[in-house]
Amino acid sequence: MKKPELLAPAGNLEKLKVAIHYGADAVYLSGKSYGLRSFAGNFTIPQMEEGIKLAHKKGVKVYVTVNIFLRNDDMEKLADYLSNLEELGVDAIIVSDPGIILIARNLVNHVPLHLSTQANTTNRRSVEFWKDQGISRVNLARELSFSEIKYTREKVDIEIETFVHGAMCISYSGRCLLSNYLTHRDSNRGECSQPCRWKYMLMEESRPGIYLPIFEDDRGSYILSSEDLCLIEYIPDLIGAGVDSLKIEGRMKGINYVGNVVRVYRKAIDEYLDNPDKYEFRKEWLEELKKVSHRNYTTGFFCEKSTRGSQNYSSSSYVQTHDLVGVVRDVLGDNEIKVEVRNQIRLG
Repeated sequence: MKKPELLAPAGNLEKLKVAIHYGADAVYLSGKSYGLRSFAGNFTIPQMEEGIKLAHKKGVKVYVTVNIFLRNDDMEKLADYLSNLEELGVDAIIVSDPGIILIARNLVNHVPLHLSTQANTTNRRSVEFWKDQGISRVNLARELSFSEIKYTREKVDIEIETFVHGAMCISYSGRCLLSNYLTHRDSNRGECSQPCRWKYMLMEESRPGIYLPIFEDDRGSYILSSEDLCLIEYIPDLIGAGVDSLKIEGRMKGINYVGNVVRVYRKAIDEYLDNPDKYEFRKEWLEELKKVSHRNYTTGFFCEKSTRGSQNYSSSSYVQTHDLVGVVRDVLGDNEIKVEVRNQIRLG
């Protein structure tokens, strides 16, 4: 049985180190330009070089996102940037725009190209098309059910990647224009202001100033706000289907999120592969995932149909029952550790 790659987010160098420590097989990150998470911190070229060296020393792959939708004025520095990535030894470049694919194929043609979920790939023929364009891996759209993922995996001969955990966008595979219209921040160029998480009221056009609530409670409605994906209970299905890479969303999340989520999925994958016949899902895994900052969990479209529960009707806020208080930096003795404090600690 094939072991899938566990692919973790690395919003900055510290998060990269945490993801590696807790068992990621690969990490994905972005430079200061051309990625879809402009506010994640991201990497300068020297930081990227340091991160890649560290990851490769641990046997971990590094993929760099270059997955914005390209405008003409973005092209001036793109060639130099792609050449820098090649020189740094990145293991793959994550893309979605055909123009970037064309430039990369001509300029850095031995660096593997992975297709981002932004490309909305929903069927086997689309996968075959992208393979013909030089793509070596496709991240399937989150809107697919398990049976569709399984069927596609059976019919194509390139790597298939799918999201298993993290935030989801209400728009088709993240291709949203709400942010552009309401705040002039382009979500397809890494600057999404997340208006889908705002509170909204309804106004009938002939009654200006009279706002009608569309609510589940008295604060308003969150009809655009998706819950967070969590497929920890379906690891055996995904492995059995032959999915090549299981991806965790979250480059803008903190190190507590990265460490806990990677650790839980690592345990589930390893325990299933160690003994598939006796594998049992552990409820404590889900409880651990609930300790990180998250919205209510859902399986999204994975179980054939999205349900009413996939949308967060009452709040756009995160559920946060635990806080990170510190990071262990060194073990000084049998009963002594060195902790970098990140929050208030008091006796209680």
